[in-house]
Amino acid sequence: MVVIDGSYGEGGGQVLRTALTLAILTGQPMRIEHIRAGRRKPGLQPQHLTAVRAAAAVCEARLEGDELGSQVLTFAPGGPARPGEYAFDVAEAARGGSAGSVSLVLQTVLLPLALANGESRLALRGGTHVPWAPPVPYLEHVFLPLLARMGGRAQAKLVRWGFYPAGDGEIQVQIAGQEGPLSPILLTERGELQRVWGTAAVMNLPAHIPQRMAARARNVLAGAGLQARVEPRRLRGAGPGAGIFLFAEYAHATAGSTAYGRKGLPAERVAESACEDLLAHHRSDTPVDPHLADQLVLPMALARGESRIITSQVSQHLLTNVWVVRQFLTRELSIQEKPRAQATVVVEGEQHD
Repeated sequence: MVVIDGSYGEGGGQVLRTALTLAILTGQPMRIEHIRAGRRKPGLQPQHLTAVRAAAAVCEARLEGDELGSQVLTFAPGGPARPGEYAFDVAEAARGGSAGSVSLVLQTVLLPLALANGESRLALRGGTHVPWAPPVPYLEHVFLPLLARMGGRAQAKLVRWGFYPAGDGEIQVQIAGQEGPLSPILLTERGELQRVWGTAAVMNLPAHIPQRMAARARNVLAGAGLQARVEPRRLRGAGPGAGIFLFAEYAHATAGSTAYGRKGLPAERVAESACEDLLAHHRSDTPVDPHLADQLVLPMALARGESRIITSQVSQHLLTNVWVVRQFLTRELSIQEKPRAQATVVVEGEQHD
C-alpha cells in the first residue's frame, strides 16, 4: 500500500486528487493521511469527497474514511477504470448544497477514463467557476486541447454556469477512451500570438459590471500592445457572481488567466488582475502558463517516451504534483529552473511500472 502525507508541499486537495488518479491507473491501494491538515477547514470537504466517490465508482474501489472532515482515507481499486455513463453532484456530498468545483472532480477521473477501452459520458454538477480551481472555459480552451495532442480525447460542454458560493452549475463531458498509453509532448516554443479574447461575466448582477470589466480589460491589454476581444455577458442562476476569463492563443499553445469579483472590489480592479496575470506570462515568452504546468505533470508521467515543457513560473502546485507522482511511478521527473522564474519540466525515458 502506498502511504501519502496529504500535508506535503502545497498540502491541499491536489495531493488527494493526483493520488486517487494514480491509484486507479496503477492498481495500487493507497492510504492518505493528514488530508488538508493545514487548511482553515481541514479534511475532506464536499468537492474532495465527491472526487473520492467518483474515483471509487469508476474502478469499484473499497473505501475507508470517506466522510466530510475526514483526514485519513484508504482507497483500494477493485480493478481498472470502467468506461460508461456517470453522474456526480457535489451538493450530494454536502449538507445543504455546495459550490465545490466540478473541474477538480473531472480532473480526478479524466485520465483513468481517457485510458480506458471505451467511451464515457459524465454529468458533473456543482461550481463551474470557483476560485482556486480551473474554470470550465480554461479546461475547454487550454488543458483539453493539449491533452488531445497526447491522445487523451475529451470534450467538455458548459450546460449551466455556477459561480461560488451558490454553485448549481453543470457540465457534460464526453471522453473517447483509447487503448495504449498517451503520446509524449514537446512544448518548448509557443510560436506567434494568434489572438487574445475572453468573457467578462456576471450572474444576477447589473449589466454595467461586465461592461466595465470588459472595457477595462480591452484598454489594459491594448496599452501593452495586445488587441483583445472581450465580450460582456450577463447570466441568471442560483446566486450572484462575477468573473473575467482571458485567453491568449499562440501557434503551439494557449494560456489563460482568471479573476473573480467580490463585494466591494471595483469591476475595473477585477479586470486589471486578470490582465496582469496574462501579461506576465506573455512577457515571459514561454509556452506553458503556471496554471497549466502542474496539470500536465500527470499526463506527461503516463506517456510513453520523453516529454518536455517550458513554463513561465514554478508554482507550489507543480512541485507538489511532481512529488506525488514519484510516490507511485518510477519515471524520472526533473525541474530545471532558469532565470526569471522560468523552468523546464522533463519526464525522461520509458515507464517501468
